Amino acid sequence: MGKDTKGLRHAREVEEHLGWLDGFTSAALGVLAVASGIYTYLGVRGLLDDGGALSLFAAVAYSAAVSTGIFVFWSYLMRLVPAMRTAATRLWLVLAMALGSGAIIAMSSWLNAAALAGSAAVEQHLARTVQDYQASLERTHEITLQAQALRLDVGRTRQGFEDLSQQEAVGGLSGLAGRGAVFRVLTQKSDELAALEELIGQQEPLVTAAFGEGNAILSRMRALTVASGPVDERAVEFSEESVRLAGVITELRQLSVAPLVDRAARDLAQSVVLPRLDAGNAGGQAAQQATITSLLEVLAQRAETLRAAAAEVRALEPAAEVVYTPISTADAVIRYAGNFVPSWAGAIAIDLLPAVLVLIVAVAQAAVRAGREPASPADAMTVAELRAAVVALREVEAAELGEAVRLAGGDLQDGPEDQREPPAPPRAAAE
Repeated sequence: MGKDTKGLRHAREVEEHLGWLDGFTSAALGVLAVASGIYTYLGVRGLLDDGGALSLFAAVAYSAAVSTGIFVFWSYLMRLVPAMRTAATRLWLVLAMALGSGAIIAMSSWLNAAALAGSAAVEQHLARTVQDYQASLERTHEITLQAQALRLDVGRTRQGFEDLSQQEAVGGLSGLAGRGAVFRVLTQKSDELAALEELIGQQEPLVTAAFGEGNAILSRMRALTVASGPVDERAVEFSEESVRLAGVITELRQLSVAPLVDRAARDLAQSVVLPRLDAGNAGGQAAQQATITSLLEVLAQRAETLRAAAAEVRALEPAAEVVYTPISTADAVIRYAGNFVPSWAGAIAIDLLPAVLVLIVAVAQAAVRAGREPASPADAMTVAELRAAVVALREVEAAELGEAVRLAGGDLQDGPEDQREPPAPPRAAAE
């Protein structure tokens, strides 16, 4: 009996707390629903491009629907889930709560996150784009510089032909001193290579200037990612700078001389203008022809070496194509969700916090039932209930007594005169 009494006291204490909390629970749900609706409105306004009255009305209507849905949904669950007594009904309502929570996240939470962290997410997108452009610019510049390094290979080949021409001038190759046919072939190829080397040298300041311009644009783009002011306006200027930078990267890619060196290497051995053999006798002409034939073989070897060097540069993995794509705040918070976990947690918590209240009330109601069910109804009555019962019992007894008196009075009036009781004498006469 003592255990039942203790359970009843606990149940009554919990009921008192629940009664006090129930007085402002609806107001708290309303505040949470309105706050979620406000942030949903801000998120919707960020998605709508049109700033007219219709867009404003649509955003207000959507946020009002979200607030109403959240309030009604959690009000239903807070009343019904604690009242369920069987495991099956509880399970079905928990499944309904999970389904409704998913719907709330889909229609509200991501928009709340867009309102909380939308600008920061767009800035994150701009920063990532700057990094991609920087990587592309540096990679393109690196490949172009490696192409510029082919100038050394061209210079060594040119120097080799010039040395051979000097040897031929004193008769070291064909045995015929002077500037004859062999000398002219060597001079012809050395002049071609010298022109190619000069052309490569002329590209170097252009490459440096393009790379410097690209870095300057990158600096302005970085400044835009952290500048003050609306992110939409900065995004427009950022887009303009990205177009300029894309043009610089394309220009830098076109300044690569690797294709030019490859074509020059092909022409080095294939386009040879053979001069007339100018030796004075047949033996000298035969020596010149043999020397020219050997030179053509050397030309083919040197050309293949240059082609291989140019092919290595052209085989390098090119820089990735980077294109800046404008993004909305809602899309940005979804794409970079991992960087804004606190904002996502706050956006979801403001919508799903009532689920914790539902569980709390369900546990409290279960405790109340557990405290009341083992006790008898008489033990479960409170003092107020007992007083009300006593008052009700007295009213019933009074009504029954009045009815009995009325019936008794009627019987006396309807009986014979000799059986009627004489009227009581006045109190004064009796005294």
